[in-house]
Amino acid sequence: MTKVLESLNAALHRCLATDDRVVILGEDILDPYGGAFKVTKGLSTAFPDRVWTTPVSESALVGAATGMALRGLRPVVEIMFGDFTTLIADQLINHAAKFATMYGAAAAVPMVVRTPMGGRRGYGPTHSQTIEKLYCGIPGLRVLAASAFGDPGAHLATAVLEGTGPVLFVENKVLYNTEIRPVSSPLFASVERGSAASPAAAEDLTCRQSESCGITSSPSYLVNVANGGTPSVTMVSYGYTAELAAQALVRLAYEFEVFAELVVMGQLAPFDMGPIRQSLRATGRLLTIEEGTRTLGWGTEVVARAAEDSALALRQVRRLATDDIAIPAAGPLELAVLPSVDDIVKAAVEMASA
Repeated sequence: MTKVLESLNAALHRCLATDDRVVILGEDILDPYGGAFKVTKGLSTAFPDRVWTTPVSESALVGAATGMALRGLRPVVEIMFGDFTTLIADQLINHAAKFATMYGAAAAVPMVVRTPMGGRRGYGPTHSQTIEKLYCGIPGLRVLAASAFGDPGAHLATAVLEGTGPVLFVENKVLYNTEIRPVSSPLFASVERGSAASPAAAEDLTCRQSESCGITSSPSYLVNVANGGTPSVTMVSYGYTAELAAQALVRLAYEFEVFAELVVMGQLAPFDMGPIRQSLRATGRLLTIEEGTRTLGWGTEVVARAAEDSALALRQVRRLATDDIAIPAAGPLELAVLPSVDDIVKAAVEMASA
């Protein structure tokens, strides 16, 4: 099966082959190194004139890409670690995201900034953060997140080839090596049947793409235990924490006879409440799961939107996220502050029984 890394890499190859306006910029992305996480591996060999390595200056890199987009190109920028997106905030927030409003149709900025986020690799406080929430809610800027559901490469390619404004495309580091889970077909759980963690079989999970309400063309997915009972909890997540939530779905069903539905969001901002609302109408219980820090997180906005909808009549809400501290470098400590499958199972069981 195809892994997320392979899907994203193949998508960039397709983009370069399809549209000669596409250019790739980033630090150390040329072969044979091919980038820190190898998403750009092979691109400079196949398209040497449109894949450019740059100096170590994230602000200058995104500023140059913004100018390229204004002149009709479709630049794709790689920021080596998502932590360094703090260095591009001015270019992205005060310039690229605002030009369409300030200057109208004459100033389209079809630019994609890709970057890996997240921990679980032991990289320490400044290379393990999940900080895309800093960019959610910026008018004119879309924030997308790759997941292993559906086709993450197609998600990226659509942003590159069809986007009309700046996009921040978030890729969790641990997700790169995860196998893609196809839509409308059986999904492999991330643990083997009969293991200590879960008795999951290959047919335990099903996934279908949800209907959009027109806010976004980015996909979102509804994931359930196959042939399970009526869901009593709605989980909402994205990226790698959606993988953890998928594992939790199986454990909840087999170990506790608690059935939940997982909504996997592809676009974080602005986001489409339609799929979430559809699930909540049936469950009335909302559990958000993210790897960013808990205070003022993305899940907080999801909960607020749901609470404002009087038609939903929410019974319970809960948020799971990373503790509000810097990510430790020590492996056991790092895992202790990040949300886990056990955390998700415990929260869902408590919600379903209350």
